[in-house]
Amino acid sequence: MNRTSILGRKPPDIGKRVIIVVLTLTPMLLTTQHAHAQDAGKILKLMSDYVTGQKTTSMTFDSDIEVITAELQKIQFTGSGQVLLNRPDKLRATRTGGYSDVELVFDGKAATLLGKNVNAFAQVDAPGSVDQLIDRLRERKVAIPGSDLLLSRVYEELTAGVIDSKHIGQGVIDGVECEHLAFRTPDVDWQLWVEVGGRPVPRKYVITSKAVTGAPQYTLRIKDWKPDVQIAADAFAFKPPPAARKVDLTALREIDEIPPGRASVQPSGAKR
Repeated sequence: MNRTSILGRKPPDIGKRVIIVVLTLTPMLLTTQHAHAQDAGKILKLMSDYVTGQKTTSMTFDSDIEVITAELQKIQFTGSGQVLLNRPDKLRATRTGGYSDVELVFDGKAATLLGKNVNAFAQVDAPGSVDQLIDRLRERKVAIPGSDLLLSRVYEELTAGVIDSKHIGQGVIDGVECEHLAFRTPDVDWQLWVEVGGRPVPRKYVITSKAVTGAPQYTLRIKDWKPDVQIAADAFAFKPPPAARKVDLTALREIDEIPPGRASVQPSGAKR
């Protein structure tokens, strides 16, 4: 029996129609993906220009860091803190968690790291900008939550190594409507939620370490970003607490978000 139907007509060639539809839709899908990537880049640049254009900034945050134990169990540790920034060369940041209470003070000449829970502090000469300070601290494995967002070169820092970007859509963070962006690099995936409207500040930042078993994440939730705040004259002057010990930076222990001996593998608090 040939392919002629009982109505005397040849049945439609479904395979050809599917190919035609696929060929028709493919350029549309590629165009949409390209548009989403462009949207992500534009929103990120808008956010970057806005935050770096502020001379003074204050924010409060909550942070979560996940670790993978030797038994491959994922454990999360949580902390909160505040950041006060005066560009280009002054910074005060605090982080309080269940196992540490830390403060960093930088006046453009020296950086002081205070472990309040151990009543000890370390001080190092660090003349220069906040950007230079963050680079030095990273070299010493001292992380500042969301430090990428404090840099004057924030857009260049965030987009370095990016191989894919997407504008996922919109989400709501603490009742605030945000644009949801997602980016990929060879080693990490990261997401950013940017407030919609005339105040495009970052509201949530998530970093996923793909190269680590279990893909642990670092999450920063920014609760209150205030631009162009008034800052007291002595806001960046360090005043040691009573009976606080001055020690070398290498001797300042028990200031990590993670208690010693509790976990073996963790992601970085910065994108790279």
